[in-house]
Amino acid sequence: MKTFQPKLFTTFKNYSGSKLANDLVAGVIVAIIALPLSIALAIASGVSPEQGLYTAVIAGFVIAFLGGSSVNISGPTAAFATIVAGIVATHGLSGLTIATCLAGIILILMGICRLGGLIKYIPMTITTGFTAGIAVTIIIGQIKDFLGLTFAPGTHAIETGEKVEAIVRSIGTVNLHALIVGAVGMAILILWPMLAKARLGVFSKICSKIPPSIIAVIVGILLVQLTPLKVNTIGSLYPELSSGFPTPSIPKFDFATVKAVLPSAFTIAILAAIESLLSCVVSDGMCGDKHNSNTELIAQGAGNICSGIFGGIPATGAIARTAANVKNGGRSPVAGIVHAVVLLLFLLVLMPVAKMIPMPIIAAILFMVAYNMSEWRHFVSICRFSPKSDILVLVVTFVLTVVFDLVVAIAVGLILACVLFMKRMSDVTSVRRWHGAPDNADDHEKTVPPHVVVYEINGPMFFADADKFLDFHLEEDTMVVIIRMSKVPSIDATAMKNLRILRAACQAHGVRLIFSHVNDQPMTVMQKSGFYKKVGAENFALNIDEALEMAQKQVDNKC
Repeated sequence: MKTFQPKLFTTFKNYSGSKLANDLVAGVIVAIIALPLSIALAIASGVSPEQGLYTAVIAGFVIAFLGGSSVNISGPTAAFATIVAGIVATHGLSGLTIATCLAGIILILMGICRLGGLIKYIPMTITTGFTAGIAVTIIIGQIKDFLGLTFAPGTHAIETGEKVEAIVRSIGTVNLHALIVGAVGMAILILWPMLAKARLGVFSKICSKIPPSIIAVIVGILLVQLTPLKVNTIGSLYPELSSGFPTPSIPKFDFATVKAVLPSAFTIAILAAIESLLSCVVSDGMCGDKHNSNTELIAQGAGNICSGIFGGIPATGAIARTAANVKNGGRSPVAGIVHAVVLLLFLLVLMPVAKMIPMPIIAAILFMVAYNMSEWRHFVSICRFSPKSDILVLVVTFVLTVVFDLVVAIAVGLILACVLFMKRMSDVTSVRRWHGAPDNADDHEKTVPPHVVVYEINGPMFFADADKFLDFHLEEDTMVVIIRMSKVPSIDATAMKNLRILRAACQAHGVRLIFSHVNDQPMTVMQKSGFYKKVGAENFALNIDEALEMAQKQVDNKC
């Protein structure tokens, strides 16, 4: 598979009018779904609403045009909300632009270096932990608008803990009008999908075609415009909201800002890679396609760079929007391009309508986004049935995401997961000495000659369990030591050092050292390090039978 081969150009080989019609319909439906989400996610990220649309239009178009998936839909997602808000609060919009462009460069390098397959090594416990953590931070961040709270002047509510404190202090300022509008929005978002699944004939079919978020937005606007209910709207909070096409602007990359936002840029790149490739895997299963992961990473990188230049925020593949694309007949990148073009038309023509959207409706939409992304059932299942080490990684990542930020959570989560994994590997690695007839079923007829000691190593030999490989006892009458390595898949430099120590001890006592059944990776390491040559080819046996035979001859010669 080529490193860079956009699906758009390969799908045109068998493209037809019927496929174009399906892609057009799917693209329009996905755009309708993405419209309120893009606005809501921009607000949750601490930027103006139109920046969410910029992202969906620019990044959505570029990634669909260059991407390695036929159906992946990209744009702003909830995964970035907390980290983007943190960057904006600390480094401003210029810092966000630099971080987004740097993340794009990192993604392109990942694709060029063929690192698409390495994303699978990110433990599920970490992704589940920070995803649930992000969901909680989004919910906490939207309580203010849902309840219509008024924070005291000078309140600093950037971090999640600060937001909780501010909410508690201002809970007495609940706006009943906002609560009513928000509750109506939540009811629509919950009940509309139920109506779509109910057997109500044509009505259910209509409900299944219209996204509940659009219905909630329309009802919310009507409530505020036609009734005495008065609440904050997007227009009242963002009066400068513009409806024109964004002007490109190349950010000024100064060393201090780059150094400050680089950790966040790496986090954005990793999140974009994980979420986009996960979305590709899910969509492959839905439509029977096969994506090119490295091409997708390069496209995600290009999309994020363009998004940053045009004033957008980080983007990645959106699983829910991609699934909607597939379910509505989208089968080529044309659907993704159509989705971006439809959103562009809204940006240019209908932005005055967006100004009328009530903030409690935006909060309700984000509540549902957070609920759907939290995967709380999966979270609970891990806590109930998984090993304690997995639960520890999950909970620590979750707590750090909520209390601190995503950069800290992912870094600590990865380190903790690696340490615990090495601990588990160390626990399963053992050194066993044979006493008389071994108790293994395949070795039950083998006997160890007198003056011969056989040690069997089970599991990988690496630094975490290096002390086990020094626990070899040489008795006074020992003439031969056999190290059976048939169950050793790999070996590292620390283990090699300990084998050299063992060889030196055997030489000092005049004991012959024989290795039995050394697998490919350990043998390669031994040969490259010169250990194989020092021990001698004559001291390496193909199997334990040959090793015991060699040991018996050695004992016979000495006796």
